[in-house]
Amino acid sequence: MTATTPVVDVATKTVTHAGKTVTMSPHGDDSYDVLVAGVPVGRVIFSFGAAAATVEGEGAGQVSEEDLTTIGEAWFAAIDEA
Repeated sequence: MTATTPVVDVATKTVTHAGKTVTMSPHGDDSYDVLVAGVPVGRVIFSFGAAAATVEGEGAGQVSEEDLTTIGEAWFAAIDEA
């Protein structure tokens, strides 16, 4: 389990967690690609009140599914407050 708390910057569409900064690229209100240095590493979708994460692409080893879920939960909480 991760021990760090994600830091969300809604203005720049970034989340920093576990030593990595990811960019959130929207597909709609409830679906985002997650990119590390411009490379897609996964997708998070807000469904039934929680973030669901899927690791995708060649860069998938860069971020775990657990970290993507944590990033997604923090992101959706932050944009819900904005």
